[in-house]
Amino acid sequence: MDKRTKAGEKKKKIFSRYPEHLIMKIFENVNEGIMITDKNKKIISVNPAFEFVTGYSVEEVVGKNPSILQSGIHDLSFYLTMWETLYNNGVWQGEIWNRRKTGDVYPEWLTIMAVKDPAGEITNYCGIFTDLSERKIVEDELQKRALTDSLTDVCNRFAYLERMNALLESSTHISHNIQHAVFFLDLDRFKQVNDTLGHAVGDSLLVEVANRIQGLLKNKDILARYGGDEFVITLTNIVHPREAAKFAEKIIRVIEEPVILDGQEIFVSISMGISIFPTDGKTTDLLVNRADKAMAFSKQNGRNGFSFYFDDLHTDTKRVLLLDTELRKAIDNRDFTLYFQPKINAKNMQLIGVEALVRWQNDKLGFVSPAEFIPYAEETGLIIPLSEMIFDLACESHKQIMEAELMKVPIAINISSIHFQQQNFLESIQQILERNNTSAVNFEIEMTERTVMNSASETVSKLVRLKQMGFKLSIDDFGTGYSSLSYLVRFPLDILKIDRSFIQHICSLDDKQAVVDAIIQMAHRLKMKVVAEGVESAQQVELLREMGCDYIQGYYYSKPLPINELIDFIQFWEVEHQGRY
Repeated sequence: MDKRTKAGEKKKKIFSRYPEHLIMKIFENVNEGIMITDKNKKIISVNPAFEFVTGYSVEEVVGKNPSILQSGIHDLSFYLTMWETLYNNGVWQGEIWNRRKTGDVYPEWLTIMAVKDPAGEITNYCGIFTDLSERKIVEDELQKRALTDSLTDVCNRFAYLERMNALLESSTHISHNIQHAVFFLDLDRFKQVNDTLGHAVGDSLLVEVANRIQGLLKNKDILARYGGDEFVITLTNIVHPREAAKFAEKIIRVIEEPVILDGQEIFVSISMGISIFPTDGKTTDLLVNRADKAMAFSKQNGRNGFSFYFDDLHTDTKRVLLLDTELRKAIDNRDFTLYFQPKINAKNMQLIGVEALVRWQNDKLGFVSPAEFIPYAEETGLIIPLSEMIFDLACESHKQIMEAELMKVPIAINISSIHFQQQNFLESIQQILERNNTSAVNFEIEMTERTVMNSASETVSKLVRLKQMGFKLSIDDFGTGYSSLSYLVRFPLDILKIDRSFIQHICSLDDKQAVVDAIIQMAHRLKMKVVAEGVESAQQVELLREMGCDYIQGYYYSKPLPINELIDFIQFWEVEHQGRY
């Protein structure tokens, strides 16, 4: 008699009080695995669900001890407690980890019952179990989602706060001095990536940034995406704050490396703030808040750098509130002035135009840098009335130049991308021109790459309309954004301005010189004139002239001048270079 026949005979004996066909129907079709042993814990029968879950056939397990399924995860005390409960109560149930025939370990919910005869003697044991593998996978995934940022796969904000609280709790109980560094990171001009290249590329960029940072961390360090383009890092157990400074420099270098996405080479930078536990705070909220303030300070002072928290940053919040109030008043009262920086033809030394630069001196705030109030105006929407007011002031200044009976000097005006994107942008510009009884041919519109990189038909049509009105169109700060010269060919642009960061080192760094030379040559092929910004030395002027740069702008010829000094400069320049035009 084979093992299957013997098993069938024993099943009949056990379930003889029930109709055999009913017992067999249930036994063979339930989803739960069933294993029956004799009183000596030798397997006498299993059902098909047992075979499916464990991978063992009935022939392989009959006569064996259930211990063949043990995973090795539970220790001896676990099994001793289990059997003691079974002997005392007649039943045991709980989660247990077993091993399949393949060697895979899996969780199951197991119920073991002792089967007794009328005399109360144990004759058999019956184990019924449910495979929890899929449920565990779902639970693990849900837990992971609760603690992990779904895009970058690093910790999310909630998980970071939990881990930090635990870290600081344990740190306070350590006798020797221990320090941790908290970094608050924000990608510079990330909104520009989303606006120009799309959110899908922006998401890919965030993933790449997270991966690069992750590669710099040790096991106990913590990285989390705090929200949007913000990340937080905790560098644990540092010996001295200079470790945090060195680590910040590593982050800057690794983020500066170009990212290739959808065939587009993207350059990004990052601003960081750093706070130190316990010097700058002993709670997670305080450390993160102070690192955030230090990051904002870093961003205001040039971006692509880092700053440690210092006590004077306490005053930042008050300053922002005051800035908001005073900026609104200044716009209403037109409390801004324009300064003008001349642009000189590199070949014949002719004054070909000026760039209008806004300045603001406030009674309560003192001199407020455009690097401070322009970004704030963009964040709050105040840039639109501010931009319109600047355009109005430029028209008035042009009128003053004409009344002085001087040569025609076109004025270049910087236009914010936010202002440009307004539905009524063209109408508002036209109204300003009409109100000042002047023509668009007297002005040049300067836009950043961010403004024109959006290739929507509306953007192109606006640029075409501006050209038809008579404006010259130029790209400002070329090389600091995400576009390329080949991309710009689709737009009706007249002038390209090379950013001062390229000009600064052209006489000492061959790579900067090569980049500038390439930009000039390619721009000329696209029928565009080139302006070099930030020129400060005769050596730079001579080198740019040799490269074929069309126009020079910078302190070498003149700093930005108020309108009365500009008129004097124009008069001087006309006399000094009269014979060269």
